[in-house]
Amino acid sequence: MRINRYIASSGHCSRRRADQLIEEGRVMVNGEKAQMGMTIKKSDRVTVDGKDIVAIPDDERVVLVFHKPAGITCTSDPKRRDNIIDYIDYHKRIFTVGRLDRDSRGLILLTDDGILAHRIMHSSFGHEKEYRVTVDRPIDESFLNNMREGVMLEDQMTLPARAWQTAERTFHLVISQGLNRQIRRMCEALGFEVIDLLRVRVMHITLGSQKEGELRELSPKEKQELFKNLGMEDGRP
Repeated sequence: MRINRYIASSGHCSRRRADQLIEEGRVMVNGEKAQMGMTIKKSDRVTVDGKDIVAIPDDERVVLVFHKPAGITCTSDPKRRDNIIDYIDYHKRIFTVGRLDRDSRGLILLTDDGILAHRIMHSSFGHEKEYRVTVDRPIDESFLNNMREGVMLEDQMTLPARAWQTAERTFHLVISQGLNRQIRRMCEALGFEVIDLLRVRVMHITLGSQKEGELRELSPKEKQELFKNLGMEDGRP
């Protein structure tokens, strides 16, 4: 296994960050400075800043689906009493794949796999996320068309999206971007305030009937399809 993938597979950081650590001379293999592109064997000892790094076997990788309640923050910072990692209290080290802002709720993925997290999160891959949005007053087709075609925010135009109405003040929005508080800002730019924001889908993974605050593991079928969609056959990039 290439050294940058080995480090990323441990959940320590992304492959790009692993390359930076190697260039900075902070990665050691069997007591000697690592070289870019070198191959790691099972018998090798890899450390970053003196800390042992162990890659996670593909069949042991954790992918979790959590129905985040409002009021929980997507951070591992122990100084935040509302941090999502302490709230879940999982028995292995995990981190969130992307974010939901504190006031939003719904589907958030968590994993111990840095490569997988990067391929889901990074905007260049264009993976879909679907939200159910309720605003403070009735919407019409003009509003939906604006959401579909793109909304000018303070610094940029949002990409085209899919949107359809499900109730007088509620609509679904499918986006492939991940700008900070994007949907709330889009609505505000059109003169609406978001009352409730629920993420119901990431790629093919849906919230379904999963209850608020409930955690589940990705099913084998969901995991297999996820790896396929990410170009990670059997979990390998």
